[in-house]
Amino acid sequence: MLGKRAAALSWSQLSPLAARWSAPPDPTQGPTSAQSRLRLFGAKESDVRVTLYRDNHAWCPYCQKCWLWLEEKQVPYKIEKITMFCYGEKEAAYKRLVPSGMLPALSIDGRMITESDRILMELERDFGPLGEPIASLTPQRQLERSLFRAWCDWLCRPSRDAREERQGQQEFEAVAATVERELGSTAGPWFCGGGFSTADVVFVPYVERMGASLFYYKGFTLRDPTARPNLCRWFDALEQRETYLGTQSDAHTHAHDLPPQMGGCYASGTAEQRACAQLVDQGPWEGVPDSGRREPPPLAAEEAASRVL
Repeated sequence: MLGKRAAALSWSQLSPLAARWSAPPDPTQGPTSAQSRLRLFGAKESDVRVTLYRDNHAWCPYCQKCWLWLEEKQVPYKIEKITMFCYGEKEAAYKRLVPSGMLPALSIDGRMITESDRILMELERDFGPLGEPIASLTPQRQLERSLFRAWCDWLCRPSRDAREERQGQQEFEAVAATVERELGSTAGPWFCGGGFSTADVVFVPYVERMGASLFYYKGFTLRDPTARPNLCRWFDALEQRETYLGTQSDAHTHAHDLPPQMGGCYASGTAEQRACAQLVDQGPWEGVPDSGRREPPPLAAEEAASRVL
């Protein structure tokens, strides 16, 4: 929608549109934003003990996990943005800090930590857990990895024939059914019944990417209220959280940023898959099941014009 609207406007027409974006949210104290370089949550900058090293474009799933946890816990932190291996050369200064170059990395009081789960454990040690402590979430973490493997096997390995394609889908759906039952075992929408917790943070990044990539490359709707009502309830609850909305991406972005990260994503080539891919690339985007919220948000065109200029 915004792309079609912007394409019809001249530079002189964009300027007054952009001018209406006169008071953008404060990236330091306001809502969660990928543009932020410092988050204080009412603290003083001199009190900041944490620096999160994440990717430039908010495309890294493991960075999203740590980013969302920090936002939920409102731990003041600084952000340093680093190039992912698959999109360009790693900054030399970062490699001096982290010789492996891996992302994310986190510094607490100058102590450098890598690997997202270990980062969460260290954050818990210094700032307390987010709901259930990560050490108690072994079953949920194993289930998330099982879902991840089934997704990778279907998405990232080319099928030799229709039978292999069906087998990949069936194996993914079987693990997704286990996730559905797990979500249905709690009174609320979350993986642990007490409320939003690290268990949900663990699932967020790749389940979001699964929904986008499988729709685009396989013509498969993960966010299906008939087949997976509990998973849909979970997504809907996430989209009530300002923290999640600030980290959430869209189907078009994920469909095109994932292939370099995953080593390739393979389309099934069915008529339904081609129609879904066209919907993501060309619209109308209201038909893409990547969000249950009304699009576009207020002042979206004004923000887009301002950032272009």
